[in-house]
Amino acid sequence: MESRFELTVSTEGEPERLDQFVARSVEGLTRSAAQRLIEEGRVSVAGEVAKPSLKLKGGERVVVEVPPPVAATPVGEEIPLDILYEDGDVVVVNKPAGMVVHPAAGNPTGTLVNALIAHCTDLSGVGGELRPGIVHRIDKDTSGVLVVAKNDRAHEGLSRQFRDHAVKRVYLALAFGTLRQDKGRIEGAIGRHPVDRKRMSGKARRGKHAVTHWKVLGRYPGMTLVQLRLETGRTHQIRVHLAEAGHPLVGDEVYGAGGRVNDLRDPRLRALVRQLDRQALHAKTLGFLHPVSGEYMEFDTELPEDMARIITYLEGAAQGA
Repeated sequence: MESRFELTVSTEGEPERLDQFVARSVEGLTRSAAQRLIEEGRVSVAGEVAKPSLKLKGGERVVVEVPPPVAATPVGEEIPLDILYEDGDVVVVNKPAGMVVHPAAGNPTGTLVNALIAHCTDLSGVGGELRPGIVHRIDKDTSGVLVVAKNDRAHEGLSRQFRDHAVKRVYLALAFGTLRQDKGRIEGAIGRHPVDRKRMSGKARRGKHAVTHWKVLGRYPGMTLVQLRLETGRTHQIRVHLAEAGHPLVGDEVYGAGGRVNDLRDPRLRALVRQLDRQALHAKTLGFLHPVSGEYMEFDTELPEDMARIITYLEGAAQGA
């Protein structure tokens, strides 16, 4: 059961960072755990989410919501993996849609981490006990390529590349509507939605800088096939950027695509979209420098069957028109 703490910052003493205050005020909570809660939108100041570094000056009302605990150490599970590459330092996998990357409240098992622990016992511990080896994530219902560190040296090297925006990340997506221009750039801060904690928003008062480059690959009645390259990697970045541009991803119920299905005139296409049961987003290409050898490595994956089925139908319908 989730625990809720309502705290008031003392007006006496020096200004204090939010993460320090939360860790000090909630028994049993470390500073790193406090930072994770803040980043997940589980901590609010005066009713709004904030950054861990926010300086509290005194008198603020802070609400902390702590989810129920999960097992401290993930258990290895024999879950099939599509491994694209592996050596003593890294493992590159093609994650299927529906698989969570690491254990968390509500998803303690069946994750990529559980599968990797069973597959290899030498995952890096830098990411935290619940996230061994994880240097980046893709959403549960997004498919595609992901790299995992197998030791601390690899973890640090990969994390540095992601932090410096030096990793090549290319996605394919099906979006509702017609993007009129052939290519473009979307830029704007993304933060936790002020009301709905499960969503991110470009309208949040406090957010992180986010840049997405996009290019149209195909236009069809009611939909556009888009290639996207991430310059930054914020939570739900592509989903938020396209939705707030008026083109939510096909199948993305969280960001407003549900009502667009009924606008599709083709009944067969409507049926294919409803069968998708996830956002039409695939992490197709990942390129990075090997964190130990320095060699550039790039991995490219095919579209999964559910997305490919819709695109094949759209192309066939366009040729028959």
